[in-house]
Amino acid sequence: MKILIADDHALFRDGLSLHVEKFAPKAIILQAANFSQAVKIAQSTPDLNLIIIDLDMPDMDWADGIRTLQETAPDTRLVIISATEDVRNIKKALDMGVSGYIPKRSDTKVITSALHLILEGGTYLPPSIMEQASKVVASTQSRNNKLLTPRQEEVLSYVAEGMSNKQIAYKMSVSEATVKLHINALLRAIGATNRTQAVIIAQKRGLI
Repeated sequence: MKILIADDHALFRDGLSLHVEKFAPKAIILQAANFSQAVKIAQSTPDLNLIIIDLDMPDMDWADGIRTLQETAPDTRLVIISATEDVRNIKKALDMGVSGYIPKRSDTKVITSALHLILEGGTYLPPSIMEQASKVVASTQSRNNKLLTPRQEEVLSYVAEGMSNKQIAYKMSVSEATVKLHINALLRAIGATNRTQAVIIAQKRGLI
């Protein structure tokens, strides 16, 4: 696995690199101090699995930077980690197709779970802005004619079968924490407040 961390603060890059190495000891961690360096690394490393990038870097507008990275590495999942939690930035980032938005103030356990979720094909949004962003997620997904990600659909099918989080985690070979993140995301996406309601709504919409 190859992961690129791009942030203009070296101390933060080093700290995040050490954290990533703890849960992915075999990963190759690459670093960039700005968007331009990140693009060069992406060009020379076509097999990148994940790009973790800050929004506020001085050399390029963040939207232009992310767009260039997506064009350079179209098959690489990209997650934003930022000190700002402006819902307008989150909406724009989701519209552009990023796989997650992690606040820098997040606990290390939260960052670990979020990165696991993203690497497994999910999308992460912090709980503090989930309500504001749920409408954004719904509108973005509806434009793609798809309400849930494949992993969320899989989790939903197991929920409909009455499986517990532990059973689902075993079935999918992931942690219970990851299952909880998937469930929270799909509840928000379809506008449900609990598992039972999610199944009822999904059945009415023909999702299961």
